[in-house]
This record gives sequence, structure tokens and C-alpha cells, in this order.
Amino acid sequence: MQSGEKHETHTLPRLGISQCLLGEQVRYDGGHKCDRFLTTTLSPCVEWVPVCPEVEAGLGIPREAMRLVGLSDEPRLVTIKTKKDHTILMQRFSQKKIRELTSLQLDGFIFKKNSPSCGIQRVRLYNQKGIPSSNGVGLFAQAFQYALPTIPIEDEGRLQDAGIRENFIERVFCFFRWNTLVQQGLNRGAIVQFHTHHKYLLLAHSRPHYQELGHLVASAKLYTPKELALAYSTMFMEALKVKATVRKHVNVLQHLLGYLKKQLRRIEKQELQEVIDDYHRQLTPLAVPLTLMSHYVRVFDIAYLADQVYLHPHPKELMLRNHV
Repeated sequence: MQSGEKHETHTLPRLGISQCLLGEQVRYDGGHKCDRFLTTTLSPCVEWVPVCPEVEAGLGIPREAMRLVGLSDEPRLVTIKTKKDHTILMQRFSQKKIRELTSLQLDGFIFKKNSPSCGIQRVRLYNQKGIPSSNGVGLFAQAFQYALPTIPIEDEGRLQDAGIRENFIERVFCFFRWNTLVQQGLNRGAIVQFHTHHKYLLLAHSRPHYQELGHLVASAKLYTPKELALAYSTMFMEALKVKATVRKHVNVLQHLLGYLKKQLRRIEKQELQEVIDDYHRQLTPLAVPLTLMSHYVRVFDIAYLADQVYLHPHPKELMLRNHV
């Protein structure tokens, strides 16, 4: 995550994406792998940066199918029938393309699963006898992860899981907010305020990270703004990778309820507690207690809670917390 350079401001999260997922006919067989959630639901909320490594590297449409062969730490990209080796071509393209993408200040990337160029995990890797294992990573995806390790990434297959989808998009919007802060110019006060707004979101993911980041911002004067930003941003994104569970969400909801106890009437407190209990028993999705909580935060104008990203981490139109 960059902490010193300024880049052109963008108003929506900017996501790289394997071009075939947008319905573009760029696959080896001239087809596509259009994903309706990405093109219909998510599309209005983000700015896409389409990438097809194989086409952009100079391979045609259609083209001979390829696969990864060799060892997991040094895979080769080889055509299946003619055994033509495109490894160096893809490596050179990847280095050039990643420099271009770095300048665009991406907030995330969605890769095509199982692709020998774009798969981020469990890509088929064939040994000398032609026997496959699931230990491969696509050449472009591997280079991307090495060069830009803090950027949120996923593949469209894993995004079919509601929990993984919600976590990924949450991380994308958090990364976007941080990058926006960087573009506006960092100072210690801005970093402390950013942390304050994200406290309960962090707590829902990882109490140890929440505590460490709290100690870090408490000692902000010991660091230059650049040093503080680098340390904070790295740990912040690591925290969000930790899975938020029902138990952790219930803990956060109880903390939020504590802020409302003086304002709520007995029957209102009882109703809110019952809704939290229903969520704990997985009888209702997270969106239900959060909607009621947000209602009372607005009614009683509790500024500290109104500013908590936990209550609105991503656009409500995505309805992600209706499924977790």
C-alpha cells in the first residue's frame, strides 16, 4: 500500500479484472466467462480495469490452449498440443503490465479461477509424466501478488461464497478509503481519525490486530507520518483478512448497544437484544441487527457511532450483509 506518492483521485474503487469475466470474448476458444454478479450488481459501484494477459501478451483469439508444467516454484506455461513454451513472453508482459497497474492505484483485483495465467490458487500443474496436481498459480497472478501483496484479490469462483464475497468487497472499500486518504495528503491526525472510524470493523475481524493498531496510533508522535502510514496500512489490511465470525459480530453489536443504553427505553433495549440474540442463533442475517442499530444511531444522533465504518462498510445496494 503506497504511503507517500500522490495519484490521480478516483471516486469509485478501481478494480482490475480478468477481461473474460466481463463478457469479453477473449478466451482461448473465442468465448467468455461472464459473471452476472460482477457485471450487473457490483459494476455500478466500482471502476473496472480489464486485463487479459494472454491476449495483451500477443497471443491471438482463438489460440492453442495452454497449461502449467514443471515445479510449483518454477512453472512453465506451455501449449498443450505443440508444446510451445510461452513462459518468458508471459513473464515479460507481466512485469510491464504490473508497472502500468501500479500507476493506476488499484483497490483490488478479481482473477479468473483455474487459469494458467490468472488463477490465484489450485491451478492444475502437470509434472513430467503429465500427471496433474493442484499446486499451481497462474504466471501473471503470481507476479501480481509478489509485486502488490497488500491489494485485495480473489477469483470469481471463491466469490460465489457469501462470506468470502462480503469480506473481499469490504477489504476493497477499506483499501479505497485508505488510498483516498493517501491522495489527500497524510498526517498523523488523519491516520488517527481513520483508525477511530474503523475501530469496530477491526474488532469484528481480529482483537489482537485491533489492540496492536490501537497501541500504534496511541504512540503516533514517535513516527514520521510516512513511517506511521506504512506500519498502520500493512497491519490494517492483515487484520481484515482474518475472518469475521458470528461470535465476533455479536461482541461488536453488544459494544454498540452499550452506547445506546441510556437513550433507549426498556422495551427498545429488549427488542434490540432479542434481534442480536436471533443473529447469534443464526435465525436472521447480520443486516437485521445492524439496520435497527443504525436506526437508533440516527434517531439519537450519536456522532461517534454514526462515523463507524462497521455500520456501512460498503454500498447498501450490494446487500452483502443480507447473506452473512
